[in-house]
Amino acid sequence: MKTANPTVKNLIKILIGAAWIDGKIQPEEREYLHRIAKGKGVDQEPDIYPLLYELKGVSQAECYAWLKDYLGDRPTSEACQQLLEAISALIYSDGCVDSEEAKLLQTLQMIDPANKNPEQASNTMITAIRNLYQRWVSKLE
Repeated sequence: MKTANPTVKNLIKILIGAAWIDGKIQPEEREYLHRIAKGKGVDQEPDIYPLLYELKGVSQAECYAWLKDYLGDRPTSEACQQLLEAISALIYSDGCVDSEEAKLLQTLQMIDPANKNPEQASNTMITAIRNLYQRWVSKLE
């Protein structure tokens, strides 16, 4: 059996943590997570399976720790933007953004080295969310 890419596994863990960040995984988030994990070939990985199938919950602290581990000490703007898009797609899959989910997105924006001030970070996040929403709507048409 082929070993899964650790970066992919870490990304899936972050997405699972983001789904748990408001205390409950919504059905749409669950479906999204299963589709992505299966598509990436990590749904049966021993460290992913119990998280994906909700045999084990994820605390906010775990989610933020995974986020920090994934980005490292010197995150690139590209890595932050890719992670922002991945998390946003998950969060918006249920059509509702909880305050803890918004806080996670904002934290990620603040980590991005391209965002030197909070107003710029907020504007960048709004633009990223708008672009994601427009892509999602265009797929429905």
